[in-house]
Formats: sequence, C-alpha cells, structure tokens
Amino acid sequence: MRNHDIFIKPLDKEEEIEICAGLMAFADPWKTLRIPLSQIKDTLRDDFYESYVAYVGEQIAGVAIIQMKGVCTGYLKSIAVKKEYRRQHIGSLLMDHIEERIFSVHKNVFLFVSSFNENAKRFYRRRGYEVIGIVEDYVLPGYDEILMRKRKN
Repeated sequence: MRNHDIFIKPLDKEEEIEICAGLMAFADPWKTLRIPLSQIKDTLRDDFYESYVAYVGEQIAGVAIIQMKGVCTGYLKSIAVKKEYRRQHIGSLLMDHIEERIFSVHKNVFLFVSSFNENAKRFYRRRGYEVIGIVEDYVLPGYDEILMRKRKN
C-alpha cells in the first residue's frame, strides 16, 4: 500500500521490531497498563500475529498487529503511531490496510480500546466501530477494555 511517500509493509526485520516496540512501550495505552517492552517485542516476533509497519520515507511512523488465526480471528491487537506523525493520517492508512486484510477473509473486525483512551475511542467511532461489550478490570484493576466491532459492508 503506497500513498505518496507513505507505505505499509509486513514487519520483518529485527530493527523494525525494536523501533516499533519502543514507540508502543512508552505511549498509552501500553504505558498506563504497564505492558513491558519485552512483552511487546515478544508479540511483534510471534508468528501467530501479523504485524505491519508504516513508513514515511525511510522513517518508521507506526505499527499495527492483527490476529488472523485461532478463536479470535479478525482481531486488531494493537495499533500505534509515533507522536511526531500523529494527525497526518498514518493511523487511518494503517486501519485501511488492516481492515482490507481482515475483510478479505472475515465479516468483522474486532478490537479492544482502553476506557481511558478517549482519542482512540473517537477515532474508532468515526471509522464505524460500535461498542459491543465492556470487560471490566481486564488488563489491570481499575481499567476497563471496551470491545468494539466493525462489520463488512
């Protein structure tokens, strides 16, 4: 997927894993939920998931992780955009890419968004996601995760 000097490709290099894990670990929701850097790296290396990295020119701007196997297929596990690239449509381009990938096989895209993550909740609602449930105290006590779904048109 290309858009001017922005492109998205499968994450496949150790250097990309290091950069992407770093951008996630020190940002919300991972920071608030105390998800360790080592766990994020393990997830990015795990063949169970598909990970995609967004570049602006030669710079990594964002990452998305989806689950296309197992019980919860069509699940967006994580998406992150570097602070300096936010509000430049990188998140939207990543979402377009993963929705296209998931909808090529499944009728629904599922995701969790942390209850405290107001910007993400707005972003997903604008993209047509609907709340289908709330899981209380899911990752840490005191923090709920909101389960959202978008159906294929």
